[in-house]
Amino acid sequence: MNKNQSGFTLIELIAVIVILGILAATALPKFVDLTRDARIAKVNAAVGSLKAAAALTHGKFLVNPVSPQTFEGVAVTFVNGYPNAATIAAVAGISTPDYTPTVAGTTMTATVVTNCTAAYTQPTSAILPPTFVVVTTGC
Repeated sequence: MNKNQSGFTLIELIAVIVILGILAATALPKFVDLTRDARIAKVNAAVGSLKAAAALTHGKFLVNPVSPQTFEGVAVTFVNGYPNAATIAAVAGISTPDYTPTVAGTTMTATVVTNCTAAYTQPTSAILPPTFVVVTTGC
């Protein structure tokens, strides 16, 4: 009896493994730096959340100009029609363990890691909006 056997030889399998190894080695550096990209995305998400919270609460203040007001279960104190630095983090959902919110005077800073921050500064007059600053040099 003559049976035909089919399959891959050892040489063919080794060649495929070598080729896969070369492809993996060239793709690896692209995935190594994803931590920095993730931190930058996290800071940008914090700024987006701060801007949205400031805009929504400002709209509510324009309808009913009373301070403080409850917004999403948070008592918000307003300064020039926008949330003050002490209450913006709670309204925007900026909290630990993802961020470390700190308030210094009229500025709230959400820190991911050192020199990787998003900051909200409450407005200094009724005609100016709040300012937002993103620092990504340490991400």
